[in-house]
Amino acid sequence: MKVSIITVVYNGASTIAEAVESVLSQDYPDLEYIVIDGGSKDDTLSILKSYEHGISVLVSEPDKGIYDAMNKGLRHATGDLIGILNADDVYGHRQVISHVVKAMEGSGDECLYADLTFFKTEEPERIVRYYDGSQFHRKRFEVGDMPPHPTFFVKRIVYERHGMFDTSFRICADFELMLRLLYVNQIQATYLPEVLVRMRTGGASDGGWKGRLRVNREIQRAMRQNGLPAPMWKIYLKYFRKVGQLFRRPKHV
Repeated sequence: MKVSIITVVYNGASTIAEAVESVLSQDYPDLEYIVIDGGSKDDTLSILKSYEHGISVLVSEPDKGIYDAMNKGLRHATGDLIGILNADDVYGHRQVISHVVKAMEGSGDECLYADLTFFKTEEPERIVRYYDGSQFHRKRFEVGDMPPHPTFFVKRIVYERHGMFDTSFRICADFELMLRLLYVNQIQATYLPEVLVRMRTGGASDGGWKGRLRVNREIQRAMRQNGLPAPMWKIYLKYFRKVGQLFRRPKHV
């Protein structure tokens, strides 16, 4: 099974090398790596060019946002299975892709998600939050929750059948995509009990109460767009469930 990994980046010079190296160090042989740069103004592109030996496709041009860039990557992908690694995140170990392929071949499903840990740049070894993917089930979409998207692997044929990211969403197109695939279209997904991705705290969906309000408004719109009732009070309840992620720690790696 050929696997395509997509990374999109804009002005990510401080973190992009670590993300790229975590992909290129994977022990899976049939790997296509696609990097979409949004026309960075810092040293991102020069850093990426130093890894050209391992990058299959490198595009550097302006885009209309992160999800437009991800869609560009999806259009370039030729793998049977596609994963997306953010430019400031890293894979948890060298066998991530091998374990994903083995799990999906064993299940026969068309999607997979797993566990995710969060860390701060200044303390990379300390886990500040742990998202246990086993806690997720489809009904959670009805309250605006989703599996950890950075761990989400999808067969290319699924994108061809059901579409890519809806770029009318600035922050939550990942939620809308997973809702559309896993809930509305009932695509079967495998849960892999393993930490696949280590994610830096911060990002487009953070930013205090104003940021959370923007996120939840987009989640509400995504739910309504896909035929779900979306009372805002129910969406906010997900934060109470996330409190446990601050104290729970993985039993596996």
